[in-house]
Amino acid sequence: MATAKHRAIDLVRRRETYARKLAEMGRDLDTVSGEPDPDAADPDRIDDDLLRLIFTSCHPVLSTDARIALTLRLLGGLTTGEIARAFLTTEPAVAQRIVRAKRSLGRAGVPFEVPYGPERAARLGSVLEVIYLVFNEGYAATAGDDWLRPGLCEDALRLARVLAGLMPGEAEVHGLAALLELQAARTAARTAPDGTPVLLAGQNRARWDRLLIRRGYAALLRASETAAEAGQALGPYALQAAIAACHARAARYEDTDWAAIAALYDRLAALTPSPVVELNRAVAVSMAEGPAAALALVDALAADPALTAYHLLPSVRGDLLERLGRTDEARAEFVRAAELTRNERERALLLDRAGR
Repeated sequence: MATAKHRAIDLVRRRETYARKLAEMGRDLDTVSGEPDPDAADPDRIDDDLLRLIFTSCHPVLSTDARIALTLRLLGGLTTGEIARAFLTTEPAVAQRIVRAKRSLGRAGVPFEVPYGPERAARLGSVLEVIYLVFNEGYAATAGDDWLRPGLCEDALRLARVLAGLMPGEAEVHGLAALLELQAARTAARTAPDGTPVLLAGQNRARWDRLLIRRGYAALLRASETAAEAGQALGPYALQAAIAACHARAARYEDTDWAAIAALYDRLAALTPSPVVELNRAVAVSMAEGPAAALALVDALAADPALTAYHLLPSVRGDLLERLGRTDEARAEFVRAAELTRNERERALLLDRAGR
């Protein structure tokens, strides 16, 4: 009922805005035939129910992590376990974060309404991260019997496209749209007919969606142009999109420009340092400079508490050890990674690598 009331208030405000704009233009309202369309008159209106709710829930009274966790739980459809993986933390910590966020909103008496102008801009970063994390969960599911959850990817991609149309002057909005287009292009090739995961090196690139790749290139170009016009460097989403574009340009896995990808990861790590970015950078370094150079980087991450239960750390380490011929150690790492993951498809893949 509160939501309905505030939506009604929004409608009244839009009607008032419509009438005021007509008056300012010197038009006579009495001569306008039919009922005016307030939605068409408001260029800042968000024409997507879910995106409106996400902007509404990402309220600045909450910390960034709290607003993202709350929105992912209430609107993104993610479980506390899936959100915990996104934040590299525990489920109880996420659950407490969500409870505290609800209480904070209640104590502050926050109105449930769509933000406009500077308020909307202040929430943009959180909204982008929500869309990004929803897509990631669809792209590689935390748990369950399926490696992919295409519905989440489709929702996130749709929201990114709507947002790009709503805020064309924001470079990172285009950067996120580019990243999701390019990642989604690989979906058909990422699993075998029986649902078994197919890693990047083994994917049939003829099955990559060329239309989505072209859309991704176009969005990345818009991100670059928009950033240049504002005198800004590329942001983290645009840099990740540039990495995805390097993969898309390679006709074969062997043609991948790993040196360029490693350089892009260097820029990303400097901009948004995190253990996951460092782990991904190590993979690129392993392909550009060899597994020995990358193993030193991965071993340096082993003591990071954020990666203690992160299954991709032993998975990457196992791959590097295998390439170095240290098969016994590699087998142990793949088994450890299989024990840490909660996705059945991924567990089977890791155990198969351990067996081989």
